[in-house]
Amino acid sequence: MSGNTPNPEQWRRQLSAEQYHVCWEKGTERPYSGALLHNRKSGDYLCVCCKQVLFHSDAKFDSGCGWPSFDRAIEGTVTYTEDGSHGMKRVEITCSQCGSHLGHVFPDGPTETGQRYCVNSLSLDFDPES
Repeated sequence: MSGNTPNPEQWRRQLSAEQYHVCWEKGTERPYSGALLHNRKSGDYLCVCCKQVLFHSDAKFDSGCGWPSFDRAIEGTVTYTEDGSHGMKRVEITCSQCGSHLGHVFPDGPTETGQRYCVNSLSLDFDPES
């Protein structure tokens, strides 16, 4: 993380209350409620906080889990941390640039990668290809 990373009060001013809860309090949006869940446009998915590009649209697939799902992240853009919260054994994914919470990755994806990055829409921005 850079020395210019905003402090919690700056993040609160930059983000909506819901985005702040997901990104900095490790919250989760309700399943099937995210604005980017059914997005089929070509482009890039960026961290809503620092705007780092995290996923390309060609990695997105419909997993039926209720959150946007990807089979791979752009190399070096995501940090992986064991998460034992809620009595589960999971791997949390965060933005490697600013540290904001994105969601979790599971080893049950249907593509050749075998991965399912389950990501909160509230933690992402979308930049369509021009």
